[in-house]
Amino acid sequence: MSFINLTSNDKYELLKTAKNSIIYGMQQQCFLPVEPDTFSELLQTQGASFVTLHLNNKLRGCIGTLQACQPLITDVSSHAYAAAFEDPRFNHVTEHEIEKLKISISILTSTKSINFVSESDLLKKLQPGIDGIILEAGNHKATFLPSVWEQLPTANLFLSHLKEKAGLNKNDWPENIKFLRYETINI
Repeated sequence: MSFINLTSNDKYELLKTAKNSIIYGMQQQCFLPVEPDTFSELLQTQGASFVTLHLNNKLRGCIGTLQACQPLITDVSSHAYAAAFEDPRFNHVTEHEIEKLKISISILTSTKSINFVSESDLLKKLQPGIDGIILEAGNHKATFLPSVWEQLPTANLFLSHLKEKAGLNKNDWPENIKFLRYETINI
């Protein structure tokens, strides 16, 4: 079953659950518990998601996972709460901000390794606007969703910022570096 087949009602339920989880979290200090079996079969399927919050067109929080480990509806509920209250880059979302938040959800496809022989070879293989990329090098790990290409439109910029996000110097190229790609379905 593919998340590409999400119905408009499924998308509505995901967005509604994300918002309700933030409201619930403000009151209960935890994410909204959901009963997956009360949702469509597709929302009960294990899925990996990121929930991104924007306020006045500026990032206000973004939390997610790269591996599917729970029903998609539960994953979205937990990440909406985490984006609002646990993203270490931001203060907690306040009550007066909730109605102004723009909530977006990215559902990840499975990851695939990228085979490359050099940094220049890797750069040629990246697909701007399509690829989400995971960088792994020893204890260093980071990802950028495909939407980050909007701010970093060239492969060189995208890769150098991803290295910095992972705690590497943009000129570093560790021997054990590896990259995986994924795509997203955006709601």
